[in-house]
Amino acid sequence: MKTRALGSTGFQVSEVSLGTWEIGGEWGDVAESEGREALRAALDAGVNFLDTADVYGDGRSEQLIGEVLSERAEDPVVATKAGRRLDPHEADRYTHENLERFVDRSRENLGVDSLDLLQLHCPPTDAYYQPETFDALADLRSAGKLDHYGVSVERAEEGLKAIEYPGVETVQIIFNPFRQRPAERFLDAAASENVGVIVRVPLASGLLTGTIDADTEFPENDHRNFNREGEAFDVGETFAGVPLDVGAAAVDELREYVREDITLPQFALRWILDFDAVSTVIPGSTSPEHIRSNVAASNARPLEHRVHGAVRDVYEKYVFEHVHHRW
Repeated sequence: MKTRALGSTGFQVSEVSLGTWEIGGEWGDVAESEGREALRAALDAGVNFLDTADVYGDGRSEQLIGEVLSERAEDPVVATKAGRRLDPHEADRYTHENLERFVDRSRENLGVDSLDLLQLHCPPTDAYYQPETFDALADLRSAGKLDHYGVSVERAEEGLKAIEYPGVETVQIIFNPFRQRPAERFLDAAASENVGVIVRVPLASGLLTGTIDADTEFPENDHRNFNREGEAFDVGETFAGVPLDVGAAAVDELREYVREDITLPQFALRWILDFDAVSTVIPGSTSPEHIRSNVAASNARPLEHRVHGAVRDVYEKYVFEHVHHRW
């Protein structure tokens, strides 16, 4: 597994890591045993960066990570998130008191004294204009409750605002062949400020695996069923904001550019890793086989320049109008 620097944190993290939203919930029924096996498979494959959040299964994801790590010798970087328990329309609730309460709960769930990396979890845009919120994060770091902090954003502009604060060392953002705006608006700025970039939703909620189509049905408790129009949270988190039928048509066209030595998901992950500003990409899965296949994208050779051009053409033909100016 190749590694890259995670901004100024001092961590060298696996290029392909593991997102654990699926282990926590909102992806249909996932047994705790499946979650443990997924974590073990990732660690066995060389993953040394795990991303979670306090709201993933109301702490279940964090607890499973803590359990698995307690039985193993590995000491990966564990990044968690806080803030989604607050009203998403009330930025003024991102206070020291509330954030400390969330941090303490995550420390307990993970079984650690200090969190490796805490990220604000997609707070409302106004929160980025409240210096006191970032002062609270700095104070929690000084108190020894977290080692580093960053943000998880919905929009490129939020990332640009966040990195104005000197303590912000990482930004997590959606970036994939169907969400290309960060390449134009954010990645260069992050690199110039030595900010780590964590890429989530890299496979567009499964669209870029090629295993689902416009007629695929999802369980009632799967966000790909109940958040199609943003009913529960930002619609950009589901299929990267692309209507399912549009995304399926775009995937069909992308297939012709996938080399014989890689799969479609590896193609999508490799596309992301071809951008040097990216520190790590965090596909989620509960399948050990899929996790191992995702990890292999790290060692795949870069995509040809003409293929990057073709991906852009597909994006502009199908996806641009739906996502580009929103995120």
